[in-house]
Amino acid sequence: MPGTPGFEPEFVSGLKDIFEQRIVFNRLLGLRISTVSAEGVTGHIEMRNDLIGHYTHQRLHGGVVSAGLDAMGGLAVMAAIGARHMDEPALQRLHRFGKLGTIDLRIDYLRPAIGERFELRAQVLRLGSRVASTRMEFLDADGKLLSTGAAAYIVS
Repeated sequence: MPGTPGFEPEFVSGLKDIFEQRIVFNRLLGLRISTVSAEGVTGHIEMRNDLIGHYTHQRLHGGVVSAGLDAMGGLAVMAAIGARHMDEPALQRLHRFGKLGTIDLRIDYLRPAIGERFELRAQVLRLGSRVASTRMEFLDADGKLLSTGAAAYIVS
């Protein structure tokens, strides 16, 4: 998996383990990390029947979109925190996320989420000592923007 030069493989694999395995709801959604860097993160979700919200049109449930964007915003904050503390060992940085939590989330649904695969992107706009602000995007396989999000996370 690609990562930022400077992010050790054990840090990236630790983030991937936390995000894809230990956060059980992400595993339920099938959310997978594609890239991790201090500048942003990308991931993807494959469409499955149990994620359909409108059976007639085979649209992805809006809750999947919202939860996926929220999770990706949190991952972007984790990467930004990891980049801020590069002087610490990778395992020590991975323990900095215990208090991370969403305090505000806004999702704008622009188009129906129809397709076989979806890409999610997130970046940190500002990482403060207590609160981080993020921007997220939810796209179809052709790169068409389906939803956007903005969120704030408590980091301390």
